[in-house]
Amino acid sequence: MPITVALVDDEAMIRTGLRLVLGGEPDIEVVGEASDGAEALELVARTRPDVVLIDVRMPRMNGLEASHRLVRDHPDSKVIVLTTFDEDEYVTAALRAGVSGFLLKVAPPEQLVTALRTVAAGDGLLDPAVTLRVIAAFADWPASARGTDRPSELDTLTGRETDVLKLLARGLTNIQIAGRLHLGEATVKTHLSRILMKLGLTTRVQAAVYAYESGLVRPGEQRD
Repeated sequence: MPITVALVDDEAMIRTGLRLVLGGEPDIEVVGEASDGAEALELVARTRPDVVLIDVRMPRMNGLEASHRLVRDHPDSKVIVLTTFDEDEYVTAALRAGVSGFLLKVAPPEQLVTALRTVAAGDGLLDPAVTLRVIAAFADWPASARGTDRPSELDTLTGRETDVLKLLARGLTNIQIAGRLHLGEATVKTHLSRILMKLGLTTRVQAAVYAYESGLVRPGEQRD
């Protein structure tokens, strides 16, 4: 079965370009387009795509509000937000809403295709450039804004689950985490599922944000 995708952007030329890029992939099928957030909600309810590619700045209902509703009402449709470098204020809010990833609009076609396949397979992603900006944003937060108390949910994690969460927050893939901790990839996926359940989260991207907000991982810490 192909990966089904909905395209949401208020610029018709952007949607056409995305459709052209994805149309050449045998395992990807574009099932519909929308020009704003309100149309996106209707489109996703009707077509139930595997992945929604959605812009942030749109009329009627912006991509942030639409993403929040899509994650809440259609959890099986994963959301990737298309962003630009001047939209930092949207990034952490959308991550908390549970989107599966961010991708820069200037990303090359092959990166877009890889992102869709990654998210459709159940993994989350952040464009590397966006990841650095998110971490920098947390680094700029005063300690009072981040909070000093350790969330009680963290105490429900086992030592191994805590190790996995730390590495996830530092940007490692499942395969890299498995190699670092000398585990099988399937075992890492099991740990991630339990982490999300215990913390009441829905995506690995949310888990990464949680790790920084809770103080489990500090910006600037090394991966080792």
